[in-house]
Amino acid sequence: METRLLKADAPGAVEEAATALARGELVAFPTDTVYGLASSHGHIRKLFVAKERRKDKRIPILLSDASNLEASAMVTAAALALAARFWPGPLTLVLVAPRRGTIAFRVPAHDVARQLIAASGGGLPVTSANRSGHPEAKTADEVLEQLGGRIALILDGGPVSGGVASTIVDCSSEPLKILREGAITIADIEDALMGVEAL
Repeated sequence: METRLLKADAPGAVEEAATALARGELVAFPTDTVYGLASSHGHIRKLFVAKERRKDKRIPILLSDASNLEASAMVTAAALALAARFWPGPLTLVLVAPRRGTIAFRVPAHDVARQLIAASGGGLPVTSANRSGHPEAKTADEVLEQLGGRIALILDGGPVSGGVASTIVDCSSEPLKILREGAITIADIEDALMGVEAL
């Protein structure tokens, strides 16, 4: 397969990427941290194959907007408070999704990413656009170097910051747990939950 590189700001580029996803193809695109690799919900298996990823590692769901969360998972008051305060941004929430168990959700602070996700129904399974065990890609060329010939399309949005990883909060049970402190501190989380729920 030939992997196509398409400038993210080219007319119709996001729509073309959404069409590719709807056909069951894999598409890489920039996010606020690193380049991500998405499939449609019915073709998640292809992500594992392209990345050579272990089958026991779940794939997070990126949302275009916080309003899409309630349609995707069983949402707690704490999760709603955190989403309202920190999305879009570097916060990942783990919640129970009906018939799918616990899944991680995030709204990235990147316009291209949110436009593509919105054009694909509001939520997409997304993982980092690199081979498992290899460095995460911060440019379209780095994606091409690792996944060229394995995926259909790369939306080139220029270099991404690769900043600090997102903070992961498990809101699937009580009390909630901070699984990883990243760009958002524990103090920030506690402050957002004042009057909602104690840690």
